Amino acid sequence: MKTRFALFFLLTALSCTRVAPAPAGVGVEYARWFSLTDSSAVVHSPFGGPDDTISTARPFTRFVCMSSSTVACLAAVRADSLVRGVSGLAFVSDPLVRARASEVGYDAQPDYETILRLQPDLLLTYTVSSAEPPAMEKLRSLGIRVVSLYDHLETHPLARAEYVRLLGALTGRRALADSVFAAVRDRYLALVRPLDPPVKVLMNIPYGDQWYIPGADNFLSRLVRDAGGTVLGAKPGPESATVSVEEAYALSAGADVWLHPGWCRTKAQLRSVHPLFADFPVLGKSVYNNTLRQTPGGGNDFWESGAVRPDLILEDLRRIFSAASGPNAPAGPVIPADSLHYYIELR
Repeated sequence: MKTRFALFFLLTALSCTRVAPAPAGVGVEYARWFSLTDSSAVVHSPFGGPDDTISTARPFTRFVCMSSSTVACLAAVRADSLVRGVSGLAFVSDPLVRARASEVGYDAQPDYETILRLQPDLLLTYTVSSAEPPAMEKLRSLGIRVVSLYDHLETHPLARAEYVRLLGALTGRRALADSVFAAVRDRYLALVRPLDPPVKVLMNIPYGDQWYIPGADNFLSRLVRDAGGTVLGAKPGPESATVSVEEAYALSAGADVWLHPGWCRTKAQLRSVHPLFADFPVLGKSVYNNTLRQTPGGGNDFWESGAVRPDLILEDLRRIFSAASGPNAPAGPVIPADSLHYYIELR
C-alpha cells in the first residue's frame, strides 16, 4: 500500500525507472499518463503498452483502491463513500474510508473472496514496470475490471494532483473535479517563488545500503525548487542517483536544511541511524520530516491527501525555506501563521 513508510523509498527508487516520453495528455494540463474526452478517460502506459480506454458515459459507483492517492482523489470530489475496498486499510488517513471500507489485501496477494463480494465497478491499481502482478490478471479473469494508473510516475506535483480530474470523470463529477484542481493549481502557482541564493537541501537517509537523491526533474525536487531551494547532489533528469553516507556527509557541509530523514521524528533518533550522522554539519541547522500526519497504523497523509494538495506541501516548504534563508528573502504571497500541514521540525 502506498501509504506505508517504505513508500517514500519506493517512489524514490521508482524515479530510477525509465519511461517513454509523452506530451501532456489531451484534455489535461500537466498529467502525461491519462487524457480525457467528452465520453471517456484514457490511461496511457509509460512502458509502451496499449492505451486503456474507459467509458465515462455512466458514472462508476463502486471502487476498490490499491493506492491511497486514489482514495484521496475520490475524497476530494466527495466520492469517498464509493470506496468499498482498500489495500492496506490501516494505513489510510481518511477516517471515513477507514470506517466504511474493507481490507482487500495487497497487489501480490489480494483477498479474492472479499473483492468478489464487494463487486466493484473498477479496481484501481498501479504498477512499477510493464509487467503487472499476476494477481491482477487473475482478477480480470474473475470478471473484475482492473485499471492501472501511473500517477506515481508523473514528475510534476500538479500532474499528480490532476488525477482528481480523472476520478471526477469516472464518478460523474467532472465539474467539481475541475474546480478542485483549478483551485489547487492556482494556489500552487501563486506560491512558487525563487530565492537567490536558493536554499540548499539535503534529502533522505539511507534505505538499506542505498541513499537515494531524487533527480532534478523528480516531483520532490520540483517542489523544493518551486519553494526556493535546490536538492544537493541531484543529477539532471527524473532518475534518482545513489550516494554513500560519506558522499552525503560532504553534501551536508553545504546544506541549509535536511528534509525527509526517514522514520526519525527527533534528532536523537536521527543520530542513532548511523554513527556519522552526529557529525553532519546540517544537523545543527534545520531538519524537517514529512511525518506530521501519521495514522495509528503507520500511514502518512503526505502520500495520501498530499498527492491532491501539493499547494499545501509547497506552502510548508516555503515557510521552512524562508526561515532558513533569513530576513532578506524576497516577499511573496502571505502565508498564514499557523502550524505546518505535513512537516515537523526535528529537535
